[in-house]
This record gives sequence, C-alpha cells and structure tokens, in this order.
Amino acid sequence: MTTDLRGKILWADDEIELLRSHVLYLRERGIEVFEVTNGQDAIDAVQEDRFDLVLMDQMMPGMDGIATLREIKDIHPALPVVLITKNEEEWLMDEAISEKVSGYLTKPVNPSQIFLACKKVLEEEQILGDKATSGYLHDFQEIEAALSTDLDADGWWQLYRKLIQWQLEMDDRKDVGLKPILEEQMANCNMVFTQFITDHYLDWIQTKAAERPTLATDVVESFVSPHLKDGQKIFLLVIDCLRSDQALTILPEIQRYFDVDVDYHISLLPSATPYSRNGIFSGLTLDEIQNKHPSQWAAMKGDEHSMNREEQTLLRKHLDGLGFRDRSIHYSKVNVAREGKGFLGKLGDIMEIDVISLVVNFMDLLTHHRSHSDLLLEMLPDDAGYRSMVKTWFSNSWLLEVLQMLSESDYRVILTTDHGSIRVKKPVRVAGDRETSSGIRYKYGRNLNCPDKHALVIKDPAKYRLPEMVKGTNYLIAKEDRYFVYPTEYHKYRETLDGSFQHGGISMEEMLVPVLTLTPRP
Repeated sequence: MTTDLRGKILWADDEIELLRSHVLYLRERGIEVFEVTNGQDAIDAVQEDRFDLVLMDQMMPGMDGIATLREIKDIHPALPVVLITKNEEEWLMDEAISEKVSGYLTKPVNPSQIFLACKKVLEEEQILGDKATSGYLHDFQEIEAALSTDLDADGWWQLYRKLIQWQLEMDDRKDVGLKPILEEQMANCNMVFTQFITDHYLDWIQTKAAERPTLATDVVESFVSPHLKDGQKIFLLVIDCLRSDQALTILPEIQRYFDVDVDYHISLLPSATPYSRNGIFSGLTLDEIQNKHPSQWAAMKGDEHSMNREEQTLLRKHLDGLGFRDRSIHYSKVNVAREGKGFLGKLGDIMEIDVISLVVNFMDLLTHHRSHSDLLLEMLPDDAGYRSMVKTWFSNSWLLEVLQMLSESDYRVILTTDHGSIRVKKPVRVAGDRETSSGIRYKYGRNLNCPDKHALVIKDPAKYRLPEMVKGTNYLIAKEDRYFVYPTEYHKYRETLDGSFQHGGISMEEMLVPVLTLTPRP
C-alpha cells in the first residue's frame, strides 16, 4: 500500500454508503475520493473544485448519469468520466460512447475493478511512458549491435522501420526525455548507412535487377507487373517526397479500407524527382532514357525543373517492354487541391482503364516552400511536426476520398514515392562554375569540389548511370544531414537553409522509401 496521492476523483452514486468498502480500497491505494449522491451535486462539485476523474452512476434520482455527464462535459470537456450502471442494454452503451466516456462498468463491481478503471485513466500515460522507455532502451542496444554487423538492404529496411516505430511512439508521449537519444541514434545510423550506400550503390546500378535490391527503376516490374499478369487492374499512386515514417503515420487511416502489405524500394542517386520518379515510370536511369528514347530526353533536358514532363510516354513504353502493350493507361498529375478534386470528379469515368497512374505533388511542394514561409516553419518545426502535418492533410484530403472509391472497386492500389527528405543541419562549402545546378543536397556541373567525407564525389557520371548534362559534368551528392552552400553569402544561405527539409542526398529518410500494396476487402 502507498500513501502517495495518485489522483483526486469524484464519485457520484445515490448508493455510495453501500460502496464504503470500495471507497476505502481506493483511499488505501492513494486515491483521494469525494462523494456525492446525485447529479446536481456532481455538477456543483465540478464547478467548484478540480478533479482528475469522475465515477458516475447511471441511475440516480433527478438527473441521470447521461444527463449529468453532458453537463459536466460542457463545464470541463477534457475531464474523464467512467459510467457505472446496472443496465446492460446496447443503446445505453452507444449513448455513453457518443458522449465520450473514458470507461464503462456494469454493476455489480468489485473494488479491484473500480481501482483498475481509475488506474487506467490516472496513470495510463505514465505506465505507457515507462514501458516505452524500457522498450526503447532494449532496442537501442539491439540497434547499436546491428550496426556492427554486415547489414544488407533488407536488414537496413528492418532497422529503419524499428527506428520509425519508436519515432511514432514518442510522438504520442508527453515526456520527451528519450527523443534526443533517438535523434542521436538516427544520426549514427545514417552515418553507417551512408557508408553502406557508398560501398554498394555502384555495383547495384550496374547489376541486373534480379541480383540487387529493388531500386526505383524496378518498382513497376516488381510490384505492378505481377498483378497485371494475373489480370488485375492497377492504380499506381506516386506521392512525391513521401517519407516512410509519414507513410506509416497515415497507414491506420488506409487500413480502414484496405488490407495493406508494406514493402520498400531504394531511391536512385541523386534522391530527387528527375532521377527517381522518371526511374519509376520508365524503368530506366536518366542516361538510359537519353540513349534509348532520345526524343523524350530532348524534351526533358531543356529545363531541370521540368524533367518529368514525359512520364506518361515513358510509362507506356515501359509497359510495352514488359509485355503489356494491350493494356490501356491513364496518367494524371496533381499539384493543388483544386486539381485533386477535379481528378476525383472524373475518376468514375476512367475506372475501366487497366492502369491508372496518379502523381501527387503536395508533399514535395510542402517541403520546398517550408524554408520560405514563416507560417510553415511554425507548423513544421521538426520531423514530428512534419508527420503530424501529413496525417492531418491526408485525413482531410481529396486523396483519401479517391482511395475510398478505389476500396469499392476491383483495382489493386500500389502506393509509393520517388524519394523522401531529411532535415539538414550541417552546411558544407562547395565551389563550382555559374552553370552548376541549383540543388541543395546534390549538384552537377564542371569543376565541382568538396571533401569526400561530406559528399559522394562522382567524376565519371556514366559509371553511376547518370547523364553528362554538359561536357565534363561531375556530381556531388551530400552525405547524412549536410547541405551545400556557396562561399559567397555563406551566412545568408545558412540562415535560410539550416533545419529545412531537403532531398537529393544519401540518408535513410531519402532513400529507403515505402511501397504499399492496397487490396480492397471483399
């Protein structure tokens, strides 16, 4: 038994004298109990004093428990109420749930039942927090041990998912004591992951798809083609710049309508839209597009900001090459909500098409505009804020309505992305000529230089299946959470970019990206 005060509760029951042993049981365990015998006295008590919990009998003279509950919620909407009743009828349970009770007990109740209901309300946050702490400290050791082993791509994906699960767990915890430790471990993992990519990526990009991890160029063949061979219609949804942690944040909402298989692919380098998204739709790297589809390449190359304009044509050619020349396709790209609602409105008219592909640019636009908007900086201060924003957007979006429609159709949905993003923190000075590209996490141009420890320096683009944009092109790809800044106006750019979300570099957040297969429930 303890004498420490664990909480202060109000117990409203016209038969409270018959529950004296229950009250004593709670008091012996450190719960302060105030007693009233009717609804009006309960309301008056709540108005005059502060309580952590109300235990409410349903059948009381005058005002019943439900009516009293409504009055109490009007006074203190967040005050937890546990309803106690002899009535086991479902309508009363429904009514109690609709009034947002925190618990529902059916008489007769014993003291331990009452204590458990109180404990759940009063101490759940602390208990879950303590469990999360012990669980993470255990996994912390396992993750650190895994870093000293020779992890393959699947091993890195499993490790990253474990880190994400802890991020999501800590998002829900008020105590942020472990968050700095998790952030430090993420940074350490990214350092080792960067070395893993540096050691293996060159071999992967020069190897047949069957002998390497799934890259962006393999997505259609690996995740779409098998369903097409089975006669299944496909909805290919590419949400640009969707990180794996953000995908898992919205997963519960998706699971209301679909059975979901979670997998991954690895973004191409640079982990940016021109490279990876073109890779998804074409099944090719940019230099292969340059060589195999020169007319499309000529249309793409003119503007680095419009290099994805040929995705529909490239998807058509890709499916033809996989043996699906007879399958009809539709391609749409949505940048803003107005366009999304327009797509939603026409979806019913195109649902006889074999392959519908939809690109959603909201996430990418959000990422790029954050650095230039004080409002977005306030709303997206860190990774947790970013996840929260994505969840809110998705839960209220036209896109969820699209998925709801698809859940009642015969389409299999493949939801993926081209790359993620990382919150950058370490500036790196880089020098180049005036024709150097404008990227923050990657650059291409002539005579670029940067220390190897800060960036992957690619002097022979062809080896990495990258196009030579101008004669003598070399590439710089930032490692971990670094970003490139020119020596001129260094402090100005650092002030603007530090802490922003960027992509194009090497990190788990940018390169280990989700592939969700959504199957409508029968």
